[in-house]
Amino acid sequence: MTNTWLTNTTLDDITEQLRDSQSVVLLTHDKPDGDALGSTLALARALTRLGVEATPVYFGAWPKRFDPIVASTHTLMLGDEPDLDLLPKDPSRIVIADTGAWSQLSKVRPWLEPRAERAVVIDHHLHGDTGTAPARHIETAAAAVCQTIAELCRRLLCVERINELPGDIATPLYLGLATDTGWFRHSNVTPTTLRCAADLLEAGADHSALYRLTEQMERPSRLRIIGRALSSLSLCAEDAVAVMSITRGDLKDVGADSGDSGGLTDMLLSMAPVRVAACLTEVSPTRTKISFRSKTGTDETPTIDVNKIARSLGGGGHAQAAGARLECAIDQAREQTTKAMTDALL
Repeated sequence: MTNTWLTNTTLDDITEQLRDSQSVVLLTHDKPDGDALGSTLALARALTRLGVEATPVYFGAWPKRFDPIVASTHTLMLGDEPDLDLLPKDPSRIVIADTGAWSQLSKVRPWLEPRAERAVVIDHHLHGDTGTAPARHIETAAAAVCQTIAELCRRLLCVERINELPGDIATPLYLGLATDTGWFRHSNVTPTTLRCAADLLEAGADHSALYRLTEQMERPSRLRIIGRALSSLSLCAEDAVAVMSITRGDLKDVGADSGDSGGLTDMLLSMAPVRVAACLTEVSPTRTKISFRSKTGTDETPTIDVNKIARSLGGGGHAQAAGARLECAIDQAREQTTKAMTDALL
């Protein structure tokens, strides 16, 4: 099948269009992570400096630890059941960052779809839905979409290097770059990634402060739900496949919410024999969310492409970090997920 998820516009074109805009709405995926927040917040701040009315919009579970980073920047926090009437009716342009998949934009699709012709996607994932926007700039080699947005902000503000960006723009960009690379531990880190990170540090991003805010501010309920997840751990295929799950009952029992359950899958890769891992989270009695991760391979044990696994289940993402949602109970989803992962080893 031909991949249509390809770049068809340049950063120069996007820069020109945004500069000529009076108002811009910035969207990202449900349950924003550091890259989603960092890219949209930084771009909004750059546009505001140009006199453009910029509105970042966030929906789904909101990580409270991001509040100090948002600070006084005007945003729309729409929650799990967004009131779409709160969105601007007639923005000049719409920027969709860190996704282009309808599955991750479903809550704002009724608002976005009639306005899609004025939208542009800026993404770094391997796949998306072309109907979300006619214009796309896709850099799959970028460790985070913030890496691309940093260059876009540089062009918008007419500075020669990324290290000349204002500190309040460099800070969320560094957040996205750091969190999407596991604080520069993952295989998506390249020399370009580290050069960008160095430039953002020179521009004023505070590495220690951001690490403390995002990695050292966990609630006790977060550790308790990690314990519940680990108690469900199962290994198969000679311990190369690791799967764990979190039910709604688990969350209730330990006083946790959905925001406490994110980012657990990477923990499973710390086990020596594990090559591919998944964490399943029960969203409802008939819906299950799945997060996949895989280790960088060797000559003897090639890397497992979890994007392919996720796509076989209706999801997608990166080669070593992907996700999917199954419309079934968590036990059934666990069976399907384990089989798909085990089959990928063959």
